[in-house]
This record gives sequence, structure tokens and C-alpha cells, in this order.
Amino acid sequence: MGMTLTEKILARHAGLESLRPGQIINAKVDLVLANELSAAVAIAGFRSFKGASKVFDPDKIALVEDHFVPAKDAQSAKLAKLMKDFAAEQKIKHFFDVGRGGIEHVVLPEEGLTAPGELIVGGDSHTCTYGAFGAFATGMGSTDIAAAFALGEVWLKVPATIKIIYNGKPGPMVVGKDIMLKTVGTLGIDGATYRAIEYHGSTIKDLPITGRITMANMAIEAGAKNGIFHADEKIIAYVKERTNRPFIVEKADDDAVYERVIEIDVASLEPQIAFPHMPDNVRGISEVREEILLDQVFIGSCTNGYIDDLRIVAEILKGKRIADNLRVIVNPGSQKVYMQAADEGILTILAQAGCAVNTPGCGACFGGHMGTLGDGERCLSTTNRNYVGRMGSPKAEVFLASPATCAASALAGKIVDPRTLALVGV
Repeated sequence: MGMTLTEKILARHAGLESLRPGQIINAKVDLVLANELSAAVAIAGFRSFKGASKVFDPDKIALVEDHFVPAKDAQSAKLAKLMKDFAAEQKIKHFFDVGRGGIEHVVLPEEGLTAPGELIVGGDSHTCTYGAFGAFATGMGSTDIAAAFALGEVWLKVPATIKIIYNGKPGPMVVGKDIMLKTVGTLGIDGATYRAIEYHGSTIKDLPITGRITMANMAIEAGAKNGIFHADEKIIAYVKERTNRPFIVEKADDDAVYERVIEIDVASLEPQIAFPHMPDNVRGISEVREEILLDQVFIGSCTNGYIDDLRIVAEILKGKRIADNLRVIVNPGSQKVYMQAADEGILTILAQAGCAVNTPGCGACFGGHMGTLGDGERCLSTTNRNYVGRMGSPKAEVFLASPATCAASALAGKIVDPRTLALVGV
């Protein structure tokens, strides 16, 4: 009996010829990730382990300051310094301070730290992002990360796999974010709990890498342990441009056993909106019949903070002004994205349209700073979650959408169908 893509990777890292869902394994890791929030607890845990004075491999740990950047107060500065000092003490070279990195899940692939067939764990739930590159990647609690710092191994249960097949070519203004919102709406927020989601279908071949990143990133929004794509020529070329270390490209067996198989017709898909207060409360844009006025539009995050996303936004906003009744906040995903956007004139277009462009980071997405919401405010966001209080006040409302829908809605001051702009040549 064959194995799924996730099972193949886990078996190799556990030193086993085969394994099955539900099996408990110890597996060696290729990379351990933490940010300034998860690192604080993980470092304390590491120091509490008897006999642990050195991390298992300083070249296989990445520490990224990205949640409060620049530090918003003395406490957040203290957390950042704690991680910085640990990186220096342990000679961890993959340490990314403010101005040199950005959002962890954007930075690591950029820097060639993720590759097909690898096992990556991180102290952040959206570590599943790296499944876009054919890796098994999952978020873990800080105690598990502390153990991984010390041992280079993790203990986990092998997840069953849900196979999702996407067919058809996306229509105008329909991108990976819309496809994944539809997926989360189909599965439900707990529909893939502790499962692997394995992405398949004709749609995937032509999907940009950033679209795959978005879809892998939001696997956790359906409760999944991980989301994973097969690494094709496009992914392999991307990775080889950024690293020369060897990696193994795994493939699911033809007779792999899946818990469920779901098919989604992308050709008929329209832009999607997730309504408050759940990522699975999804409607097609044509189902949004009421007028939803906005106070804020946010563009960025580990889900949609890539140069492709900013290009879409700039194309829509070029030569125009955002509506007077709202603010638009843009956080590029990384310093490299920021610089590329500057080189291409995108930052100027955004500023002329009335947008505020911030330091790359996660602040607004989780209600930390640089974009938090007040009581009664409504925000349309490219982020991945819209739970009560996610972006600030528990009395605020957050709607999720693609960069195109967010940009079009920024011009209108309310949620609109971005395809209406395409019809008039915008």
C-alpha cells in the first residue's frame, strides 16, 4: 500500500520504510523557526533542559523578528533583545532583525531556507506555508520548539491526508487567495483538523508560486496539520536560485490512501469574501448584496505580502485616490519585497493614492500595532484570519479577500467586485 506525500517525507525523516496515519514517530528536522514571541518561551524551555547548553545545529535554526517591528514599547524591545542575544550566544547565523528580514514566512523561502522534501517546524501556526515548496512544514508550541532546538528532533503523530483536486482556469481577478477561501469555506474551520491537505489538479500547474504559498499558508485555517504541494519544475527552479544544498523531491505513490478526495471547479469561481468572524464564513462576491462600508483596508501579511500582490494593487490604484472615508495600510512582506516595490515605482503609486506603507512585519495582522482596529470599525484585509479581536477591538469586524478585491474596495470605500474595474479597463 502506497504513501501520500506527507507520509513519504515523514517516513524518511523518521528512518522508516513506511508508516500510517495515527502512528507516533520521532523525526529529524531540517529547520527550526521561531519569532520574537515564540522564541521567548522556547529559549526559556531550552535553558531549563538538563545538559542543554548548545543548540543541535546553529545552521538549522532561523530566528526572525517580525511581530513588533520596530519594537512598539519596552516589553516588545525586551523580547527582541532576548532573541538577538540568544542568536549571538548560539552563533545562529539565520537571525533576521528589523530592516534585514521581514515576515518570517516570506523571508525563509526568499533566503533559500526551505526546500522540497524537508521537515520544517516553527513556533507559529502559519509555518505550514512552506508546504508550497514540497516540504512538510507545521507549527508547534514553544515547548516543542525548545526540544527541537536541543535535539533536532520532534515527536508527532502522522496525519491522515485529504486530497483536493482543483480543475479549470481561474477567471478575471480570481487568484490563489480566492481559491483558498473557497477551500476553507468548503472544508470548514475544523474540517481538516490534524490532517494533511495535499493539493492536486490542472489548476495548480499554472498557479504562480505566490498563489501556492497563499494556499499552503491557509491550510491551518481549516485546522490542518500541514498543506503541501508537489514540487514541480517551477518550484525546483525557484529553490535552486536560492540555495545549492541538496534536497530530495518526494512524490505521492499512485496507490496512496487518502481519507477523503474533494474536487473544486475553479473555472466557475468568482472573487470570494470571508465574513466575520470566521475564515470559513465565505461568500462569493455576487452574494454580497448589502452595502458594506469600510474604515480600513489592509494589504500584506504572510498570506499576501508578496511583490505579485503589490503589483496587482498598484495596477488598480495607479493614478487614482482611495476613498476619503477610509485608510489603507500596506505592509510589504519583507525588506526585499519592499525594495523591489520601490525599484518598480509601486511604493510611489501607493503613496500617491493615499496609502500608508509600513515596515515589513506582522503587526496589523494580529492586532499588535501599525493598523489595529477600534470599536465598531470594519476592515477588509488580505490576511488569513478574522476572528473576534484578531486585528484589535473585539467590537471591530474583519472581512478577508484577495489583494485585487481589497484594492478595488479601497477606491470605492466599500466592498465591491474587482471585476467591475476590469470591465472599464482599470
